[in-house]
Amino acid sequence: MKKSKNEKTEVQILEAAKKVFQSKGMDGARMQEIADKAGINKAMLHYYYRSKQLLFEAVFNQAFSLLAPQLNVVLNDDSSIEEKVKNFTSNYITFMIKHPYLPNFIIQELNRNQDFIKKLKENTGFPNLEKFKIKVDEEVNKGLLKPIEADQLFVNIIALNIFPFLGKPLIKAFTDKDEKAYLKFVEDRKTEVANFIINAIKNT
Repeated sequence: MKKSKNEKTEVQILEAAKKVFQSKGMDGARMQEIADKAGINKAMLHYYYRSKQLLFEAVFNQAFSLLAPQLNVVLNDDSSIEEKVKNFTSNYITFMIKHPYLPNFIIQELNRNQDFIKKLKENTGFPNLEKFKIKVDEEVNKGLLKPIEADQLFVNIIALNIFPFLGKPLIKAFTDKDEKAYLKFVEDRKTEVANFIINAIKNT
């Protein structure tokens, strides 16, 4: 009973923390608010997670463990590069709409803690690009794609997908969009980004 209760409490904490981090961000989140939302006292929250940073990392790791397998499937299946671009973009944007705090957290941690990426890569589900690279080279050699390095293509895909989340306030200001319009804009990018990349790399 004790083990079951502890596991349930931890799930409650992580779900509460995810909601608070999503609405307040890392800096704006408060441990007391997370404890209140989880239905526990602050002392119990600190028993599970000694600091807000450790709790944030736990929320991130939980989310990343859900995203990484999706990306790995797309990168390593036998589909064409065109299909990979479409599926990767759709999966990534869908996931980030649900977990918008993740991109800023990653950048923050990379700048603050150089060991962060090492710890992240130790996760067995960390995306592997080897089959993606082979597929790109294969389609370039067949003349299906314009000459492009797979690493460059992958970074282009990541950059076009991640920036609307990293630069949300800037994009909303430039485009004069409220929250509802911004979310529609991001949703539309599933098609816009995929088409832009595909049109740029395909031989016609």
